[in-house]
Amino acid sequence: MQRFRTFDGVSLAYRDEGAGVPVLCLAGLTRNGTDFDYVAPHLRDVRLIRLDYRGRGASDWADPATYTLQTEARDALALLDHLGLERAAILGTSRGGLLAMFLAATAKDRLLGACLNDIGPEVAPEGLEVIKGYIGKNPGVRSFEEAATARAVFMFGFRNVPASRWMEEVRRHFIDTGDGLKINYDPDLARIFDAADPGADPAPPDFWPAFDALAGLPLACIRGANSDLLSPATFAEMKRRRPDMIAAEVPDRGHVPFLDEPQAVAAIRTWLEACR
Repeated sequence: MQRFRTFDGVSLAYRDEGAGVPVLCLAGLTRNGTDFDYVAPHLRDVRLIRLDYRGRGASDWADPATYTLQTEARDALALLDHLGLERAAILGTSRGGLLAMFLAATAKDRLLGACLNDIGPEVAPEGLEVIKGYIGKNPGVRSFEEAATARAVFMFGFRNVPASRWMEEVRRHFIDTGDGLKINYDPDLARIFDAADPGADPAPPDFWPAFDALAGLPLACIRGANSDLLSPATFAEMKRRRPDMIAAEVPDRGHVPFLDEPQAVAAIRTWLEACR
């Protein structure tokens, strides 16, 4: 794990491995670079860069007012600068996909392309309510075994997932304190859902202009067939606006696919060829 400092002095963790097309991996809202551990073995011919956002994973916690798309996009560009990279392809899961669209609208010259994992320019309110229900809260169980069992029940829309995968998930995203498990991100991240907070931005109200800013860049979108965050209607409109978009649906998956499913890997590989 390597580190760099942001404009405001926050120390962020990242992993930089491999050689080839630089692919900057941006994780989900409460998640971190380990989101991409499952797909990494399928991407050995690229330079895979996995960032832990401020307040998540191994990165420093920061002023909660800076947990915004604007600041996180600035951090992503700072990492590219730190690595001496003019451009990178963005593989963005959930919030990471929102960041990819935001970067297309604000710093398009830094992008080689974008692959969006179960996210679009409209975020379904049903999915946001689910996130609001757990963000910032410890899981309330004492062991990884209990957490894995609970996750298999809690994760909406997931079928045919081996128990070993849920165990991998909870070990990546919870910390064993010896007296129960706790989340491995700043609980104050929940403040983005506080309407009274001027920095709140759980989902931009109209992100279609940002999506349209991806015009001319290689684009892919992977949707969990049972997703409660990326609706079928939004996915269809994305395909209508971008007929060249590499589009894949992963059966037996909700929000979000793990990205090592055959449909996801095939879409990512096709997209990467377009980014070269």
